Amino acid sequence: MATVHLIHGYLCSGKTRFAKELEKRTGAIRLSLDEWVIAVSGENEHLDDQIYERVLGLVTDLWPRIAERGVDVVLDFGFWRRAERDAARAQAARVGAAAKLYLVHCPDDVARERCRRRNERLQQGQYRIDDNAFEMLRSKFEPLDPDEPYQVLNTS
Repeated sequence: MATVHLIHGYLCSGKTRFAKELEKRTGAIRLSLDEWVIAVSGENEHLDDQIYERVLGLVTDLWPRIAERGVDVVLDFGFWRRAERDAARAQAARVGAAAKLYLVHCPDDVARERCRRRNERLQQGQYRIDDNAFEMLRSKFEPLDPDEPYQVLNTS
C-alpha cells in the first residue's frame, strides 16, 4: 500500500527541505507545487492564481495515479486550506493509499529570516517572499484543526 505524505506549513518553515529528505528516505515521488508553477509561469516574484489553479489541477490528477500503482508520493503543496487537506486524504483513501500529514513548523521570526536569506540567493523553483508578502499571505493560511491527525516536525 502506498503512502501519500501531505506536507503542511507556513512560508519558509522548511517544507521543501523536509519533502526532499522524505523523498530520499522513502523512495517516494516528490511533487512540489511551487516548482511546477514557477516552471510553467517563469515567474518567481508573483503568484498567478489562474496558473496556480491549472497546475494544481494537473498535479492533483497525477498523484493519485502514482499512489494507485503502489508508489509513495510526497506532496509538497503546503496544504494551507483544510478543504485541500480533506480532499487529498479522501483521494488517497479512494485509491487505496494511506495518508500521512506533517506539520512543518518553526517560529515566525526564524521563518521570516529564512525568507530574507533565501531572497539573497534565490534558486530555481523558489519564490521571492519579502516581509510584506510574509504578513499578507497569513490570511490564506489555515492551521491544522485538533481533529486532524498529524506528525510535527519542528525545524527551528
